[in-house]
Amino acid sequence: MKSRTKVVVIGGGIAGCSTLYHLTQEGWTDVVLVERNELTSGTTWHSAAQVTNFGMTQTMVGLKSHSIKLYNELANDPDYPINYHHGDGGIRLANTPEQMQGYRHFASMARGMGVDFEIIDPEECARRHPLISTERLLGGLWDPMDGDIDPAQLCQALARRARNAGAEVYRNTPVTGLTQHKDDTWTVHTEHGDIDCDIVVNACGYRVNEVGAMMGVHHPVASMEHQYFLTEPIQQIVDFGKRVPLLRCPIDDFYSRQEKQGLLVGFYEQDCRTWGLDGIDPNFVNALCPDDVERVMPVLENVFKRMPVLAEIGIHTIVNGPITYTIDGAPLVGPIPGKRNAFCIIGLRAGLGEGGGHGWLLAQQIVHGEACYDTWVIDPRRFAGHTNVELTALKAIEDYQNEFRFHFPHEHRPAGRPAKTTPLTPVLAAEGAEFTVVNGWERVDYIKPSPDFHPSLSFNFDEAFDIIGAEVRNVAENVGLTEVNGFNRIEITGADRHAFLDRMFCGTVTKRDGRVGLGYLLNHHGCIKGEATVANLPASDRGPARVWYGSAAASELHDMDWLKAHLRPDEDVQLRSLTNDQTILVLAGPKARDVLSACARGDWSRDAFPWLSVRECFVGFAPATVLGVSFSGELAYEIHVPNASLYAAYLALRAAGQAHGLRLFGARAVDSMRMEKGFLHWKADLLTEFDPFETGLAKFVKLDKGDFVGKAALVQRQAQGLGKSLVTLKINATHAPARGGASVMQDGKVVGTISSADWGYRTGLNLAYAFMTPALAEIGTKLHLDMYGDLIEVEVIAPSPYDPGFARMRA
Repeated sequence: MKSRTKVVVIGGGIAGCSTLYHLTQEGWTDVVLVERNELTSGTTWHSAAQVTNFGMTQTMVGLKSHSIKLYNELANDPDYPINYHHGDGGIRLANTPEQMQGYRHFASMARGMGVDFEIIDPEECARRHPLISTERLLGGLWDPMDGDIDPAQLCQALARRARNAGAEVYRNTPVTGLTQHKDDTWTVHTEHGDIDCDIVVNACGYRVNEVGAMMGVHHPVASMEHQYFLTEPIQQIVDFGKRVPLLRCPIDDFYSRQEKQGLLVGFYEQDCRTWGLDGIDPNFVNALCPDDVERVMPVLENVFKRMPVLAEIGIHTIVNGPITYTIDGAPLVGPIPGKRNAFCIIGLRAGLGEGGGHGWLLAQQIVHGEACYDTWVIDPRRFAGHTNVELTALKAIEDYQNEFRFHFPHEHRPAGRPAKTTPLTPVLAAEGAEFTVVNGWERVDYIKPSPDFHPSLSFNFDEAFDIIGAEVRNVAENVGLTEVNGFNRIEITGADRHAFLDRMFCGTVTKRDGRVGLGYLLNHHGCIKGEATVANLPASDRGPARVWYGSAAASELHDMDWLKAHLRPDEDVQLRSLTNDQTILVLAGPKARDVLSACARGDWSRDAFPWLSVRECFVGFAPATVLGVSFSGELAYEIHVPNASLYAAYLALRAAGQAHGLRLFGARAVDSMRMEKGFLHWKADLLTEFDPFETGLAKFVKLDKGDFVGKAALVQRQAQGLGKSLVTLKINATHAPARGGASVMQDGKVVGTISSADWGYRTGLNLAYAFMTPALAEIGTKLHLDMYGDLIEVEVIAPSPYDPGFARMRA
């Protein structure tokens, strides 16, 4: 066994084997995989092994397409072919118009990734799958590439190719400990000796937190028992003459695929069960949980109605084994939060079908620092520290119970709520607030007209449309107040703080005390890594001279890791998170200055406190730090308040606002207003796939300043010209907004992709941002949008259609 290597991958299932193979494909061959038993002895061996192309984001569709292409290549390898039933086709059933509308959106989104889904009616569903009933059926989504694969053969084939490229695989080699050294390298301790390495990858399936504990981290992954049956041979399948398609049924909570001349039928029962939360037997190897047929009987009754033949066929085998879930159902693939040179590829509940793509994207991140797609949807840093075992288990149960039911827009499922709150959460609830969830925080979405107000789940504009419009109107005409909790705030101190930030941002960020700037951070490929405001606070009785770095709530762990990774040993810079200590109250509207002046001493006039200023003060008697910035396009103030004083500040603002028509507003109103102003959203419009020139942020780039992270790559990208251009679109529709991922079309070809969209109440426009082919980015260009299956006319318009001169913000 080697004593030194570049990467050690821990775990020999699909996650580990795929990562090892793809590392060699990216050019790193001095890599090792260690497995405590035999390859595929965890969850992989008993996987139902379905390989679908369906995904609810373009990243997921892209990685699944890679899996299918790779598996097809492996199946056709003349030296080592494997069993892969490719292209059997699969149907996802639906029994409501809303589900069908969702499928049409996902088909539009997949179109932009070169994947063609088909929306079919009940009769066509039954024609393609002769065993199903059309009772309670409206139709389905057809995936022509759907299939299944032999799990053990797949992993062995990947391991074989990795070995042939120079990688090594050590079976029956349990890891007993992990030690990280001062230079951030690792020693992997095993029963057969130590391996020193640069990078460690946790690919340990349901034992993920055993290895996580060796690093001192906990991953939000929990296992669920999952049962499927293998039936006796079915004569109708024999007579069909070809393999029957796969079936996934959100109506009756089951799936099926052909297995030999019978079916494999799996269940997602409501009375489901977690597994292994209190530890896992070391001898649980190639093992299963005890059968529990009674648990799935309620589901089975409906399955018999959907597929009557099953009521007449015997059960050959019952499989009940653990599968892993994360807190939101999507895998964790990427850097481990708070650790250097440590990655994970875990929580792969659909591991066999997706694992080829997950290993592909992870290997790119390890070798190149970034993948070809923006991987935030699977990034382990998308969750902060609230994701304990109990919360993860609750969300895993909820996700299991809704396995084939996609999330609708503005749907927030109830399990594990409220996870993170402020002193104002119950106060705002009493005011009628409906809450959304941002990184675990309960944030006001809008104010309900009555306690029993519950909008329907739909991709169309819902019953809250006019309510949100009234909130926007009051902000535009009077003044509104909302809470923005969880906003990422890092306090940066030290003599070298400005030099450090100058190196991190691609533009010039102000160093003047009392002033605020906005800037963008790039990765080493010259593409967008982050967006942040920088507020310069002079020394006071509240602290030394310091910078407040503020960014999106979801970026809390992401941005801290990025900043820490670029600190130099000789720099006098200290970073301290204030995210959980303070909360923002946003005061917005033309009367905002009047309200603030009525409850905070000092001169708040335009001359004394202009736009992009920062000042410490007291709101009432609550200590506060006020920033003159706006995400709404109106005159606005961010009022940062310690949580202990938050209620007092809120009461002072409400009292001062009574004379000025102050009303509460929420996040949906904010999103509408930011769309009208041309303001971008991190991880919707600000993506690692595009540079600042492509994203329309050229004014924030200063190539003539000193060196900054990503500069050399950005200069090279600029010389190559634009690959895409972010544009603002006006949509000729009033019934629904566009949704992220939808395809912009010209003459039947995809020429752009929607990044975000919303109705603009102040402009009366249905708006969207889209990354387009640059030749079609000219203002006035007319195209079509594949919007839920209909081609809707869209037009490229100038950005910031509301107050393009920004006069209202500066008032």
